[in-house]
Amino acid sequence: MDDELKIKMYSFTVDCKDPHELAKFYAALLKWEVMFMDEEYACVYAPGTNQGTYPCILFQRNPEYKPPVWPEEPEAQQQMAHMDFAVNNLEKAVQYAIHCGATIADEQFSDNWRVMFDPAGHPFCLCQMKSIIESPHFGLL
Repeated sequence: MDDELKIKMYSFTVDCKDPHELAKFYAALLKWEVMFMDEEYACVYAPGTNQGTYPCILFQRNPEYKPPVWPEEPEAQQQMAHMDFAVNNLEKAVQYAIHCGATIADEQFSDNWRVMFDPAGHPFCLCQMKSIIESPHFGLL
């Protein structure tokens, strides 16, 4: 019997009020697939994999969810984490994200990335990273 400890990433889980709507947004943004699990959960996974393939981005209903304030402010809801997405054309990616339902943060701190908000108010970044996009390992699960 193999007693070696094995740990695999299952999901990156995001709280929100409406898991199905947020899953649709990220599926459109990433051109991934959506799996609706039930009223409480939905996930998105890379195309070309089987439904329910992990790791995935999992969205879970939290009726008490409050969007974080960014940049941070004292006594306000803080972000717990955010996702970064490598892109080969930053301006086209920003316009595409807006088309999918994202908004641009009022404050930006670099010419190499844009802070955006998803429809539930979670911050995420689009990062100009042509070398990552062109890597033969990019996108492998």
